[in-house]
Amino acid sequence: MDFKNGAQLLALCEENRLPISEVMKNREIHLMEKSAAEIDRKMRRALEIMAQSAKSPIANPRPSMGGLIGGEAALIHRRCLEGKSICGSLLSRAIAYSMAVLEVNSSMGLIVAAPTAGSSGVVPGVLLALKEENGLCDEALLPALYNASAIGYLAMRNATVAGAVGGCQAEVGVASAMAASAAAELMGGTPDQCLDAASTALMNLLGLVCDPVGGLVEYPCQNRNAVGVANALTAAEISLSGVKQLIPFDEMLSVMYSVGRRLAPELRETALGGCAVAPSACAAAGRCHGCS
Repeated sequence: MDFKNGAQLLALCEENRLPISEVMKNREIHLMEKSAAEIDRKMRRALEIMAQSAKSPIANPRPSMGGLIGGEAALIHRRCLEGKSICGSLLSRAIAYSMAVLEVNSSMGLIVAAPTAGSSGVVPGVLLALKEENGLCDEALLPALYNASAIGYLAMRNATVAGAVGGCQAEVGVASAMAASAAAELMGGTPDQCLDAASTALMNLLGLVCDPVGGLVEYPCQNRNAVGVANALTAAEISLSGVKQLIPFDEMLSVMYSVGRRLAPELRETALGGCAVAPSACAAAGRCHGCS
């Protein structure tokens, strides 16, 4: 059940008449030499951590270590509960949860890097919101997490998930692709539709730079996780509607990697360009290097 790219993954799905989640799960069972029960137990633990990190800051807001964020998720969630959201309940929940995870990460809490700490809110934000909006149980999310893992594995194998190498398109972009594919399978999509959704999500965030204010994984990272969930849900909706993606996932991943390596060093997690050098950002971080 091993695969090295999206094309091989789809071939395995077709040959064995399995969804992406099952192929990925079987791969893990084989390579880790663990039972299905053991693999599921690890995934349940990951889901538990995701849920805790997505919800605890809403009930008990916490300030970040750098002081740039804290309490934003609770504000978004409150507006949703008041029926004032212009995004609708699903997207509003997803935004709140994704931003909450970044609050936990930036205050030294426990999160699941999916695929990185700076993009850790996207996958839980999308999946937990879909779970609640559709009345699903925790077990229903496990296949979606295996699906997301397959996309993350392919990105790490064939490109990068590091902002220092490929910009934020490699972090939030890949996280959004993971969430889009997972959402597509969760809502009944085929393996082809899942990879189409992942490709679209990558395409939509192509060229996104990594410019952490003060060099901290706080701002604009938190807001970009919120954009990541919106992008993932949009990409999944497009694919599930039957709209085909012109560029296959493998090609889009290659394009993303190529674009990322061509980004100026100032735009790859060095905090020397982009938002990081805006005067207001420098002042908030207590720094002025590179600001005009």
